[in-house]
Amino acid sequence: VGCYGAQGFSTPNLDSMADDGIRFTNFYSAAPSCSPSRAALLTGSYPVRVGVPNVLFPISPTGLDSSEITIAEILKELDYKTACIGKWHLGDHPSMMPLNQGFDEYFGLPYSNDMWPWRHDYRKERKKSDLHPDLPLYLNEKVIEYNPDQNLLTKRYTGYATDFISNNKRNPFFLYLAHTMPHVPLG
Repeated sequence: VGCYGAQGFSTPNLDSMADDGIRFTNFYSAAPSCSPSRAALLTGSYPVRVGVPNVLFPISPTGLDSSEITIAEILKELDYKTACIGKWHLGDHPSMMPLNQGFDEYFGLPYSNDMWPWRHDYRKERKKSDLHPDLPLYLNEKVIEYNPDQNLLTKRYTGYATDFISNNKRNPFFLYLAHTMPHVPLG
């Protein structure tokens, strides 16, 4: 954006927000992998302290416990509308999913887009039942689709995010948007 020196385009609204608020120039992650770094980002605590020291896999018995306080829960107490869009990856048991972690809305995948049955190279040696389950796409607490077209996920997440912003533009809101595409397969 312009306030950081970008050239060739204009970002007046973001530049104005930066002038009126805080500009961050450094960022440090609490972990080098997704589940622990997400846990730290949403709770403000070290991943080990909140029980998410490693990457979680589908049907993992652990995840971000619902007793942990997330930024979404804090903001909800201040009447913010909250949404989680994209990759959750903090546990796929119902008690660990976004709606039980302070989010009013959820649209996304519960774990990485590369964690589904026929993605793995060892698939020929294993039965399908031994592999990860099909990749579920959630809308709130309901699976609306299995193995969604990954070429469309970024577009779908972005569309949901812009709708959420439009629907809440007159009120305080918190949007946690975690695109899936840092992982292969890239859509």
